[in-house]
Amino acid sequence: MERLKEILGRDVFAARTGVELLEIRPGYARARMEVTPDHLNAGGVCQGGALFTLADLAFAAVANSHGQLTLSLAANITFLRPVSKGYVEAEATEVFLHSRVPFIEVRLTDSEGRLVAVMTSSGYRKQESVFG
Repeated sequence: MERLKEILGRDVFAARTGVELLEIRPGYARARMEVTPDHLNAGGVCQGGALFTLADLAFAAVANSHGQLTLSLAANITFLRPVSKGYVEAEATEVFLHSRVPFIEVRLTDSEGRLVAVMTSSGYRKQESVFG
């Protein structure tokens, strides 16, 4: 899983937003991002795109954790609570393991463990290895 973590670490956009992968294992991943003033929208809360980026990288870690290159097909995120500072953690779980179309849920929580957002996403597993 360290090799996958290294590969996903090359996601320049996620890295520039401050997203870091904490843990990857088959069917599971955790990532986090510290919300800084650079993440805030005009309303003074974390911009939805920043939260989506965090959730999306956690999705990518889970989706590719079986070694096959997997790309997102569709994603839906529901924002439940605003956050304006501290860390947001994403916990991603593969809820349906399918050879071609996995289904993954990502739960985002704030520093106090309160639910901030939930993303559900499906992917498409290709024949090729994620490792090249």
